[in-house]
Amino acid sequence: MPRRATTDSPLLFDLPVGPDFSMELSARRAGQWPVAGADEAGRGPLAGPVVAAAVVLDPERIPEGLHDSKQLTAARREALFVEILSSAVVSVASSGARRIDSTDIRKASLDAMRRAVFGLTLRPQLVLTDGLDVPPGLPCDGRAVVKGDARVLSIAAASIVAKVVRDRMMACADTSYPGYGFGTHAGYGTERHREAIGALGPCALHRMTFRPFRPDAAE
Repeated sequence: MPRRATTDSPLLFDLPVGPDFSMELSARRAGQWPVAGADEAGRGPLAGPVVAAAVVLDPERIPEGLHDSKQLTAARREALFVEILSSAVVSVASSGARRIDSTDIRKASLDAMRRAVFGLTLRPQLVLTDGLDVPPGLPCDGRAVVKGDARVLSIAAASIVAKVVRDRMMACADTSYPGYGFGTHAGYGTERHREAIGALGPCALHRMTFRPFRPDAAE
């Protein structure tokens, strides 16, 4: 039997002030439990992996202050990361620069998300994903939620885990590939990063299908 994939697209004025657990509880009442939230970090950078996380929250132990990772300070993300790992079922997967270049960033992101879901030790009955896409090949039903990281607690938790893990990976990359400043900008196309590319050339972490590396970049 094929798995369902649906998309939830609310009007902007319907967005809540912050994420809540209502979608997860609604799914539980419908017999779809447990529910996992999934999100990724790192679609936009010029270098490094895209990292995806899948999180199944314990309804009795939801950390206070979960929100879209972009709305939190680095220190707050780190603190919540520790709380999430101590109270939830978590899985992380990534797609590196070569995988991104061999397909595209969207496919690489969705594949990382799929693998993160498969890595969960607790098999979900429903996966809620941030954005417009549901990863193909999930072992259960999937539902894409527009602005999900600002609406759904499980997705918010996944966004925090993915962001913290990716930032830590790029901090390690700063040691292996000195001079690019990966520990500061995490691979995003900042002025400092672009200057370093001009001086050093690209390294193994750079996404060669992204501007400014593509042959048509100057056109």
